[in-house]
Amino acid sequence: MITTFAHALNAGLRRALEDDPKVVLMGEDIGRLGGVFRVTDTLQKDFGDNRVVDTPLAESGIVGTAFGMALRGYRPVCEIQFDGFVYPAFDQIVSQVAKIHYRTGGKVTAPLTIRIPFGGGIGSVEHHSESPEVYFAHTAGLRVVSPSSPADAYHMVRQAISLDDPVIFFEPKRRYWDKAEVDFDAEPDLPLDRARVCVPGTDATLVAYGGTVATAVASAKIAAEEGHSIEVIDLRSLSPIDFETVEASVAKTGRLVVVHEAPVFAGLGAEIAARVTERCFYQLEAPVLRVGGFDIPYPPAKLEKHHLPDPDRVLAAVDRTLAA
Repeated sequence: MITTFAHALNAGLRRALEDDPKVVLMGEDIGRLGGVFRVTDTLQKDFGDNRVVDTPLAESGIVGTAFGMALRGYRPVCEIQFDGFVYPAFDQIVSQVAKIHYRTGGKVTAPLTIRIPFGGGIGSVEHHSESPEVYFAHTAGLRVVSPSSPADAYHMVRQAISLDDPVIFFEPKRRYWDKAEVDFDAEPDLPLDRARVCVPGTDATLVAYGGTVATAVASAKIAAEEGHSIEVIDLRSLSPIDFETVEASVAKTGRLVVVHEAPVFAGLGAEIAARVTERCFYQLEAPVLRVGGFDIPYPPAKLEKHHLPDPDRVLAAVDRTLAA
């Protein structure tokens, strides 16, 4: 079936609600409105307001309540309406949710999924287009994932909800309206923590996640027209990272460019560059390069096209690594 990213998420949440009566959705305007991006459309109508709960505008309260429910055996799924709204809940997430398993010596789990639309590309106002993923990837005790396609959105949200670990689930909001084939009856073709080789290649490796995967694939297609074979890897999981897949690709191509929307400084690309340099030093033919947002607060909507990585910037990095 051809469907949108947002509808695939809706179908995944619906399936999770059907499969487990302990699954509860919580968030601002997710019920009657169906969410600002309509990801939870019709779910409250079909499952009732005890399982799809419209909450007050209080992210700390949403996550704190969900955390308590998780400790009592439920599987709450929180929606943070926009990426920039997650910070009031930051203390709950990093000080409580992430630490409970370690603090109790493994006796207590927190099967809690926190959905966060993230990134730019939709022309939003301040606090509505940010990339906070590295804060959570840095926090021990959290799984952090980001699907890039409708099929992965459907399968990965179900996989996340089924885990006993807390999962931060980043949804690239500019991809909500992308369409692709989804087989709703198929089993997931990858575990949640494995990367996907989207485009095979031999000359250089492009690693991306979330909203920039489509950018990387478009860049690889342009490069192919110019005679260059570029391998594109979708990380999917940001913590843990599937370094085995990344390293296998780099060992083959000898070159790596990492792409993400977040600023380059201390971003996820820095960790990937460091690990690959440590483990693949003798296979590298050029330094690992990074393409990301600039080191500024997210710009006004009219300027975001200059801020976000595009094929021109990605291919400029590819040219640099191939020339080295």
